[in-house]
Amino acid sequence: MTQTAHDVLMGQIEGKRHIYPLVVFYEDTDAGGIVYHANYLAFAERARSAMLNLLGFTNRNVAERHKVAIAVRHCTVDFRRAAQLEDRLTVESRVIKLGGASLGFEQKIMRDGDELVVIEIYLACMSLEELRAQRLPEELRTVFSRYLDVNKD
Repeated sequence: MTQTAHDVLMGQIEGKRHIYPLVVFYEDTDAGGIVYHANYLAFAERARSAMLNLLGFTNRNVAERHKVAIAVRHCTVDFRRAAQLEDRLTVESRVIKLGGASLGFEQKIMRDGDELVVIEIYLACMSLEELRAQRLPEELRTVFSRYLDVNKD
């Protein structure tokens, strides 16, 4: 299968994992050239959105078609090492939980194979009209079930 330029920007699926490349830009860092802690969550969000896109969806079309949004419910962040200006990083994402109205991901932000930050994040599917939990749309459940990976590395 040939990847389009757009697909290349979205990373790639390898087995049950999504690999998203990124470069640390000046805007991502503090005055010392170290990635600001909150930006790791932004990197992870970008990677999850890119994965969704590669799987044939966007946040916008999910909202329009199903009248739902996927919102962060809970996350833990384990900061192990710092990333710096101009580092080339990857965000490795895998689905670790698939519930009735929820998804869980483990995301590792890595540099040259070294884990810098490990994020465990749980998302809830919410009705846009009532702002209450709602079952994941069946087409999303079907796609994400193909990538469910409960094995610990």
